Amino acid sequence: MSRVDAKVVLLGKSYVGKTCLVNKYVHHRFDANLPYQNTIGAAFGSKKETVDGKPIVLGIWDTAGHERYESMTRMYYRGAVACILCYDITDKGSFDKARFWAGELKSTQEDCRIYLCGTKKDIADDNPNKREVDKKVAEPLATDFQCQLYETSSLTGENVDELFKQIARDIIEKRESAAREIREQEETINLYTGRDSDRQGCALFKCWS
Repeated sequence: MSRVDAKVVLLGKSYVGKTCLVNKYVHHRFDANLPYQNTIGAAFGSKKETVDGKPIVLGIWDTAGHERYESMTRMYYRGAVACILCYDITDKGSFDKARFWAGELKSTQEDCRIYLCGTKKDIADDNPNKREVDKKVAEPLATDFQCQLYETSSLTGENVDELFKQIARDIIEKRESAAREIREQEETINLYTGRDSDRQGCALFKCWS
């Protein structure tokens, strides 16, 4: 699929499960070995979504989370309109790193919308003692980022499709809102420049003649 309508980037520490999240969404599969394979630079995937009958193709960049790739990663999230900021529910260190990644993103893409995503929910559900980041702890961070919080499982698929569908919906709504603003501005300009009045005058002339 060559055409991409919107760029989505995944950011987060290594081994939080970014690649598994993308594979579950794009290919509907889960590979247990993927969490132990480090992404070098970035990997790309794409998928078509349809929201209220309106199609959109999401281009998804799965970036490396290792420190030695941080400067390289910045190249990949330029032009992104949405970012899935990932942390591992069973690893508090990955959650603590989330603010760093958000700062990196905003320094380059100030208008990019963030979606906070806690991964590996299935592990925490099966063994609550392994959960290191409670949802109540993550919610204030989502509030700071003015974003939605999702807890996902790439094994079971819980909240994976919901996350990406919401991203697609938000992108479409934002673009439609921008298009409406442009139309309203054009109508205002036409009103003040007298273009509408000229058309009305012409119509009136035709009626009288």
